[in-house]
Amino acid sequence: MRTQVGIVGCGPAGLMLSQLLHLHGIESVILEARSRDYVENRIRAGVLEHFTVALLDEMGVGERLHRIGLPHEGTNLRFDGEDHRIDFKALTGKCVTVYSQHEVVKDLIAARLAAGGEILFEADRVSVADFDTDRPVIRFVHDGREQELHCDFIAGCDGFHGVCRPSMPEGLLSAYDRTYPFGWLGILAKAPPVSEELIYANHRRGFALASMRSPSVVRMYLQCAPDEDIEAWSDDRIWSELAVRLSTKDGFTFETGRIFQKGVTPMRSYVVEPMQSGRLFLLGDAAHIVPPTGAKGLNLAAGDVAVLGRALEAWYRTGSGELLSQYTETALRRIWKMQRFSWWMTSMLHRFDTHGPFDQRVQVAELDYVTHSRAAATALAEQYVGLPLV
Repeated sequence: MRTQVGIVGCGPAGLMLSQLLHLHGIESVILEARSRDYVENRIRAGVLEHFTVALLDEMGVGERLHRIGLPHEGTNLRFDGEDHRIDFKALTGKCVTVYSQHEVVKDLIAARLAAGGEILFEADRVSVADFDTDRPVIRFVHDGREQELHCDFIAGCDGFHGVCRPSMPEGLLSAYDRTYPFGWLGILAKAPPVSEELIYANHRRGFALASMRSPSVVRMYLQCAPDEDIEAWSDDRIWSELAVRLSTKDGFTFETGRIFQKGVTPMRSYVVEPMQSGRLFLLGDAAHIVPPTGAKGLNLAAGDVAVLGRALEAWYRTGSGELLSQYTETALRRIWKMQRFSWWMTSMLHRFDTHGPFDQRVQVAELDYVTHSRAAATALAEQYVGLPLV
């Protein structure tokens, strides 16, 4: 097999890159280890930055997003039993959109297949080789046959546990890692949203987040131990703890419902540098992980796609490799700013075992400052809705 760009991974990064390249007349083939059904129904985060929505519109896959997505013009920080709204629209002129990642994936898969794009699901034993030459190759097994995909470039969009990053030369990568001493116990439930916009709650018993996936499905989180036993959390216990951590001085209540998914998500920050080796490039979770507090995972992947897509378009149009050589440097500028934002939001809203009374008072003082200073609120808002690529 032969294509121009071989893409490993059929998540948002791989699909967005394939669609963007298609618009530039560049061929690609996507290899995915899982089935189409698994990929399209894998539930992940769903807050899209203004930039990401614009990029999906540019790709021609924004119709359903605008039809059923939920635009949010602000968010609420809840502490000391009171709400403080950060008005994104008033402060930045932009908003975010709640639209589940698996819906983005469905839209992109449909668009790629409708355009004749090639996606090989259930590709086994994938490996990448010869990316230090001008003839990279991806080897894999599909339909029981060993095959090779020859290409000009390889895009590693196969996530944190994929094969692309470990295939880079030994000693090349520097990893920057922080593991947080807590996790998130998350649920999906059939219930109406508890608020029109997200609520980030700082409480003495730990952080809580009230979000939604649709007008009839809520996504809720509780700070917990990283090794929390999910079996110890009955539905009643979860709803009871959420009620405590989301409580307000004016008696806030919300409607509960049937919980149909629950699990514990560890919290970590992770970045590798560089994000390229020869003609192999890393995108999305293959290169970086953020704690979910700032809702940046998918959005960082979209940024990587925009940077690499522009560089590949320039290479095929002019033969210049200048933007390709600058991929890591350009992408990391935005990545590290969003890592900082996610770390800051996490630090400001969660309870740490090492925090004494002084630390807790400083934390509340910071929340008070952010919600009462227009300059501080603007800084939060512009990072939340999305920073520019450069």
